[in-house]
Amino acid sequence: QLQLVESGGGLVQPGGSLRLSCAASGFTLDNYAVGWFRQAPGKEREGVSCISRHDGSTYYADSVKGRFTISRDNAKNTVYLQMNSLKPEDTAVYYCAADSTLWSITPVQTMCTALVPLSEYEYWGQGSQVTVSS
Repeated sequence: QLQLVESGGGLVQPGGSLRLSCAASGFTLDNYAVGWFRQAPGKEREGVSCISRHDGSTYYADSVKGRFTISRDNAKNTVYLQMNSLKPEDTAVYYCAADSTLWSITPVQTMCTALVPLSEYEYWGQGSQVTVSS
């Protein structure tokens, strides 16, 4: 079955850390550009971080720059989002998406900032809740 599965969300105190995982099954994730997106209740979906297919270039939203890190582990067919110094405003459902077509040949920033529905990407996950609260 071809799918992406997110994991690693949960409840964390402000200043804490979480690592989200986006694991692919049925296809090889390093052939895809991958993005992490989040949506909080009542807010527009935001592109948090994206990593390119070809050269490993990355993009981070200003709101997470310096705190979040996106990375690949090709041996595990997984992309991670390490989130440090978490803030209450990071609370959201986090989704990963992967694409080997249009979004893999545009600049990596475009995948994160285009604000298209997740269905525009080849694969997307079911989401993982992250709650930052004391």
